[in-house]
Amino acid sequence: MKHSSDIEIRKALHTKKLKEYHNCLNTIVIDELGLIHGKNRIDIAVFNGCLHGYEIKSSRDNLDRFPDQLLIYRECLEKLTLVVAPNHLDGVFSISPQWCGILLADKGPRGGINFSTIRRAQKNPEINAISLAHLLWRNEAIALLDRLGIERNKQKPSRTELYNQLSQLVSISELSAWIKEQFMKRETWRAVPQLLQGGDLHPLASK
Repeated sequence: MKHSSDIEIRKALHTKKLKEYHNCLNTIVIDELGLIHGKNRIDIAVFNGCLHGYEIKSSRDNLDRFPDQLLIYRECLEKLTLVVAPNHLDGVFSISPQWCGILLADKGPRGGINFSTIRRAQKNPEINAISLAHLLWRNEAIALLDRLGIERNKQKPSRTELYNQLSQLVSISELSAWIKEQFMKRETWRAVPQLLQGGDLHPLASK
């Protein structure tokens, strides 16, 4: 097995597996999306019909942090695909729940990354509405409450109060649709990652 790096797998994932999403005007692809206000990050997030995260584990990585990362991903992502080098396949398979997709990333003799689907991602049944709502900026959460016609008792409620309130008023699918609508307005997030232009990766992170 030839050793692979995060950047090699990431670039191949963007250009081979996610190319159609980059070409879709109704889809957003984000590198290094912060979850729960930066508590953790997902390597690549694709927001199309739902929020689908892709976590990369290259041959040079280890799985020491993976159980803790997985706890956050289970709360925040509607779908999750784990993109792993061959040396991590058994470890990831034993830890991840059945709904997680697994994509094997194998580096060929000429240095190219080849992908094989081991398990397709399904909808996450464990997602937490409050954790998902953390993807909204404060003004976006307020705007959704206003759209729902909800009167706010406080002049400046905390973000925690806003997220808790939203989690009780809307379904996961409704909340997800609103988050995507707001993401579509964050124009700088639609920029093509620099790695696709031949440069180093410049992460696009949430506020």
